[in-house]
Amino acid sequence: MAEQVEEPSVRPSDPWRGPKFLTTKHNGSHTWQVIAGSATLGLAVAAGAVLAAGPWDNGQRKAERALAAAADRTGGAHHGRTTPEGPRPAPSAPAVLPALTAAKAAQDPAGLRAALTPLVDAPGLGKKLAASVVDTATGEQLYGHGATTPMTPASTIKIATTTAALSVLGPDHRIATTAALSPDSRTLTLVGGGDPTLAKADLRAMAAEAADALREDGEDPAGPVRLTYDVSRYTGPELHPISPNENIAPVTALMIDEGRLDGSDRGPADRTDDPAGDAARAFAEALEKAGVQVTGAPREARAADEARTVATHRSAPLSALAERTLTNSDNDIAEALARQTAIAKGEKASFAGARRAVTNELKKLQLPVGGAHFADGSGLDRKDRITPALLTALLARAADPDRPGLRPVLTGLPIAGFSGTLDGRYERDAAGTGRVRAKTGTLRGVNSLAGTVVDRQGRLLAFAFLASGSTSAAGAEPALDALATALTGV
Repeated sequence: MAEQVEEPSVRPSDPWRGPKFLTTKHNGSHTWQVIAGSATLGLAVAAGAVLAAGPWDNGQRKAERALAAAADRTGGAHHGRTTPEGPRPAPSAPAVLPALTAAKAAQDPAGLRAALTPLVDAPGLGKKLAASVVDTATGEQLYGHGATTPMTPASTIKIATTTAALSVLGPDHRIATTAALSPDSRTLTLVGGGDPTLAKADLRAMAAEAADALREDGEDPAGPVRLTYDVSRYTGPELHPISPNENIAPVTALMIDEGRLDGSDRGPADRTDDPAGDAARAFAEALEKAGVQVTGAPREARAADEARTVATHRSAPLSALAERTLTNSDNDIAEALARQTAIAKGEKASFAGARRAVTNELKKLQLPVGGAHFADGSGLDRKDRITPALLTALLARAADPDRPGLRPVLTGLPIAGFSGTLDGRYERDAAGTGRVRAKTGTLRGVNSLAGTVVDRQGRLLAFAFLASGSTSAAGAEPALDALATALTGV
């Protein structure tokens, strides 16, 4: 039976930009504050980014500007959820937070315990729950319930994967796919760099570049050439332990559209069993259309050391890939980022190498990795282990004003009721709608939620709730959502 995992929404989402953050100093220490902590930000994201803009563009930033321009309004059309009577009015925004110059009151741990204690024993959460809540400005743990207990995290492990990748490579890093031409101009090799988002349109652009280079060698039409493809950048098994599975393609350095066969860009889908071969055949077709004669079928082979690069495609920046990984719970990109981290850390680009690389980078960031085990980068492997304390430490580190390169870990989190895997989890009038930003995790009997909220004092809290032994996601998810929502009212 296929592993039961979460199914990301098929609606567009936009994690390009998240809440704006500033730092101010009080008593010589930094206090990290959110400019717009009310639900208005979530509503603006929904109206401006989720529906009006396509994925991974600057729609959310536009929405924030629109929000600022209409700060005196108390409501408006609630885009996207129409009724027979027409669009419903959006909930009115609560009062804005106090001025940034005003000191924020510290959260009362006793009040937090009083709010959460009745909720941690909800039957839907199953046999075991571990939890952690921290103040991101101070790093202080405000609530703990088995916070250092290693648990199966499911997809919340992607928070660790993306943090490690951003820390090692930086948010501007792009994954390159290249075409290399042999010295005799007779063999062209498509060299995979590990970009799972490579598309046929990208291959067409590369084919045009390669054709121009061949014509510069004096032939028109160009060729003939033999086409090979190089996947040597990755090592070890291609198949994830749960494979074959509609939630992940074979993990290889060369593929197009994440190996999807149905034209989708998120969620479960039928996958090819030969991603690299499919990409090479698509490139051969693009070369022919660009006027290059290709002889024979593409075959796997390494590019010659003396081959020269004649075409290059670079992926979206790592910041965008990390956001997409988190918003849509994209398993293929998560595994690619884990391997990119391994390569940068001098490890083999395999499941084992990625595990060592991610663990060592998190240690370098001085995070509490005790008990953690990164069997994969996606969270599909039940051998994964992570503690709630590590997840909240990761989120707090991403909120550190001195580490802006980690900010996509926060801006990529799904927004309750509006984007990604939290799109359909919160009702329109729920208290957490637009306020809770969190990564979801779902395997059979395992449910998790880790993210951020702004409390009533205007402080950014990071939380992690990991449950196991639940009988159904339908029972566990509302209980997790209630825990996260409770943090917005304390």
